[in-house]
Amino acid sequence: MKQIPFYNTRIEGCFWGDKQRVSREVTVDAVYDRFKETKRFEAMKCDKEQYEREGWRPHIFWDSDAAKWIEGAAYTLEYEKNKRFEDKIDELVDLMCNSQLESGYYNAYFNVYDTENKFTTRDCHELYCLGHLIEAAVAYYHATGKDKLLGLVERYVDYVIKVFVEEKTAKFMTPGHEEIELALVKLYRLTGKQKYLDLSKFFIDNRGNNELDIAGLRDWMTNRYAQDHLPVREQTTAEGHSVRAMYLYMAMADLALECGDESLFKACDTILHNVAEKRMYITGGIGSSCIGEAFTVDYDLKNEPAYTETCATLALSLFCQRMSKIKPIGLYGDIAEQAMYNGSISGVSIKGDEFFYENPLTIDLADHDKNPATKQKERYPITQRVKIFGCSCCPPNILRYINSIGDFLYTEDEDTLYVHHYINSSTEFEGKKIRQNTYYPSCGKVKLTVKGDYKKIAVRVPGWCEKFDASASYIIKDGYAYFDAAEVIDLDFNMAPRFVVSAPGVHENAGKTALMLGPVVYCVEKVDNDCDIFGLSVNTDTVFDVQPDNYFSLPTITVDGYAKVHNGQLYSNVNAVKYEARKIKFIPYYGMENRGETDMLVWIPIK
Repeated sequence: MKQIPFYNTRIEGCFWGDKQRVSREVTVDAVYDRFKETKRFEAMKCDKEQYEREGWRPHIFWDSDAAKWIEGAAYTLEYEKNKRFEDKIDELVDLMCNSQLESGYYNAYFNVYDTENKFTTRDCHELYCLGHLIEAAVAYYHATGKDKLLGLVERYVDYVIKVFVEEKTAKFMTPGHEEIELALVKLYRLTGKQKYLDLSKFFIDNRGNNELDIAGLRDWMTNRYAQDHLPVREQTTAEGHSVRAMYLYMAMADLALECGDESLFKACDTILHNVAEKRMYITGGIGSSCIGEAFTVDYDLKNEPAYTETCATLALSLFCQRMSKIKPIGLYGDIAEQAMYNGSISGVSIKGDEFFYENPLTIDLADHDKNPATKQKERYPITQRVKIFGCSCCPPNILRYINSIGDFLYTEDEDTLYVHHYINSSTEFEGKKIRQNTYYPSCGKVKLTVKGDYKKIAVRVPGWCEKFDASASYIIKDGYAYFDAAEVIDLDFNMAPRFVVSAPGVHENAGKTALMLGPVVYCVEKVDNDCDIFGLSVNTDTVFDVQPDNYFSLPTITVDGYAKVHNGQLYSNVNAVKYEARKIKFIPYYGMENRGETDMLVWIPIK
């Protein structure tokens, strides 16, 4: 199976076209400016005298921030050339290359501080940073043909092979934070050099399989935190730090595809089912605990303290996208889509310049300052996006994600085109042309125009779709509708608002429902509903009032419901409680907390 890369596709207006426009016009500069202000880019020159003179020092993972910004900016260059962006990238690349050690090693922290401790502490992110530098180098080379950064990472990887594989002088065997594994596959695909694929396999095959790594964990971690509890092919559940876990699974899927490794694919499929069926929020968010940014146990999906880091949701969708490249199974696309339209883009403001690290499903402002007698407060996610974080991995991750979203659309084999997602766009490659005309996800109608030598066209029928119409006959297999190749196929996924409930194991959602339109989760905000929204309940037999909304780019939905009338008593007999009928307005979840600080909820009681 071969992916049709995003740079062959032009996304034209509508939902994702608007997101990409904002990303190019606002987010690229917003992230760059904050990283420059906080010395992240200045750190790439490795000038200890300057740091001590100015009273600061780089962090061990600042290389990754710079690299992800380069990668995200490079993706914008695939759509339109921008000399200003290229000049900024070239300046950063020059700083890095001028500071690379003769051995090939480069890290903005360890080049200057603790220089004798290179590759001695497993959780110091050296290989993680190198992984992101590799991804940036591959992206920038493809967009511009410039290979200076590519040369840096190739020299660095050669040094890693020497230290980890040949001499075995590193104090650990596999990375604490996975990332280099998937990046090495990208480098292999670009260069065709087998040694890069072999190094990725080395790290994957040795994970969870040696005492050296387990001894290298921090005191507060267990081996599950680092996905070290079992060899990767024996793992069956999503464990530990949710971003690290997803980056591992992404690499496992990449290697399963490249090497035809059925055991790796089976492990990925088993883990993905565990996530989808027991450890994922309705928004596609994962990692419910702030302790270790981690998965916990099945059905532990509490709403207000939900951690659900933006990077984790992005990575989940990218893991699913890789699984779709191996085998077209509808579940993979369904989960990717759930993450794409909800817990990923909720991480960036509609204006494109402020960000959430965490993405809760409930915000009750009264809870955020309810301990007036103590200086120590209970911990909840922030309620307004900010321009930068101390650990600011999410903003550049969103940048690179939105600008490469076309990667999700298509794969092909010898005779079949697989359509995994729906975005208004045109695609050209190898003499073939694919066109989607659609307002998805505002509505479920898609006109698919294909010019190419395919015998079959397979389109994913979303799992949320109860009624599917098409202009030609088809057969369903694994969630895909297979058509005999035709130039034009009209699809209608009959999108309508619907109420959704949780499995019984999610105790906090008992007696509650969530509203969805297609793949999009909706929420209630107090700014639209002038009352205590936690006293609201919905009538699930309602007539839905769906109204276009330019601000959110998707419709708002108003439903029939009730507001509990407070009678002045703390407790009342149930037959004494009165309710008044009222309309309840819902907005797309990703748009929450954009219009000032306000109460918000996704799950609402049913009456």
